[in-house]
Amino acid sequence: MLYRIITVIGALVFVVALFGLLWFFCKKFLQYHGVTDQVSDRATVLATWTFAGISVGLLLAVVGAFIAGPWAFYRTLRGHDVPISDGAAIWWGFGIVVAALGITSIGFLLFLKAVGAY
Repeated sequence: MLYRIITVIGALVFVVALFGLLWFFCKKFLQYHGVTDQVSDRATVLATWTFAGISVGLLLAVVGAFIAGPWAFYRTLRGHDVPISDGAAIWWGFGIVVAALGITSIGFLLFLKAVGAY
């Protein structure tokens, strides 16, 4: 029973870590493309919608996260007037989603191995 509680708490920590990684990558993306006005707020909005897209995509099918996440990133980015082409925005969104999910899933698998659940 203790392992289940630890695993649930660990999973919640990794959900927060996923959002944190998305926020960090979105902030770096905006800075890379020359956005200087309210970067943290814009990164929060961009990360929130990307996280929502990933979440909906994960509910539908695991592959859906890699479709809905970049699409949500692209749609939100269009509202921020960042000078980038549509195709590049989608690929940047895909890269951010893959990097954030990859880092989080590797960390979570290592966590599960550490507590003996994997």
